[in-house]
Amino acid sequence: MNYRRKVPLILLLLFVVVCISPAHLQAEELPAVTAESYVLMDADSGRILLARNEHKRLPPASMTKLMTLILAAEALEEGRADLKEEVTASENAWKLGGSQIYLEIGEKMTYEDMLIAIAVGSANDACVAVAEHLDVTHEAFVENMNRKGRLLGMKNTNYINSYGLPADKHYSSAYDMALLGRYALGLDKILEYCAIKEYKLRQGEFVLYNTNKLLWWYEGTDGFKTGWTNEARYCLTATAKRDGLRLIAVVMGCPEPRGNFQDTMKILNYGFTKYTYKSFFDKGSICGTVKVGKGSQDIIEVKAEEDVGSIAEKGKEKGIIIDKRILPYVNAPIKEGQKLGEIRVYNDGELYKAVNMLAVEDLPRSGWFKGILKMLAETYLL
Repeated sequence: MNYRRKVPLILLLLFVVVCISPAHLQAEELPAVTAESYVLMDADSGRILLARNEHKRLPPASMTKLMTLILAAEALEEGRADLKEEVTASENAWKLGGSQIYLEIGEKMTYEDMLIAIAVGSANDACVAVAEHLDVTHEAFVENMNRKGRLLGMKNTNYINSYGLPADKHYSSAYDMALLGRYALGLDKILEYCAIKEYKLRQGEFVLYNTNKLLWWYEGTDGFKTGWTNEARYCLTATAKRDGLRLIAVVMGCPEPRGNFQDTMKILNYGFTKYTYKSFFDKGSICGTVKVGKGSQDIIEVKAEEDVGSIAEKGKEKGIIIDKRILPYVNAPIKEGQKLGEIRVYNDGELYKAVNMLAVEDLPRSGWFKGILKMLAETYLL
């Protein structure tokens, strides 16, 4: 073979090698998105599966309201608010522009309706009404938003208001928003409200339609919050769950209308195509029993404090195993929720997570008479 014939053959071989190289394959797998920054996070572990410019500070627009909802939900859990109590709109709430439910000065609405107006209708005026209801002033509430952000490790977030309209030094990042979304999953009511597609206020006279169109368009979606301003462009913090795998996706700075939805679906598709979740026990499910001494019964069931399982690349699920470490024996009394063991989840030999095993109910100490009967029964059985 002469030199001239060798050159085309060598070039062809080089082309084939490049085409089948891992780097090329990886590039082919990555979704083509328009967002200036984005993150795909495994909600269970907090592991980042895909990201670009994830720590860049950008205006979050109405995604800000997710923090407002978190503080409002925590107030419920702490007993500082009740779903049916009335919230009164102030002049500060009334005069806000942008997305709103057009609160009048002095108008009263239940705390729950206000939260749904924020989650579903992205109502700026409802944010201020709730903020003032909880902390007297909007400014004090914003201070608490920033305090909470620091506690959650949100290093590239600063809030100036509770609703997300443009303001100097009001910013967040895709990574911080994913952290916030992961935290929100542990609070009652947030997913419930964010998943509502349509809601009627004022005896049905005012209808809200959820701004998050993925609730209609993408299977498994149940949160969280959209955002748009001229400065922020189109944004979205979303979460979806399929076959036990829950993912959180954040896109910021999408240039085109609905680009935030298109980019998010591409990112979620990447996650659900590449990864799976191997589940052993669901949160709250019975995962074992413990022998009990001196109790009104001889055994007590235990439940998983959270989901027991692990994310894995598809085809590599066999590397996930569990090790149940449960107390062999415990004396009564036992309190509901008392830790009686743990389940350790290992992924390829490395500890992935440890989940507590909790008593499902109270189990009192048996009375002396029952104790004697039990002793006699055991004697005769022997």
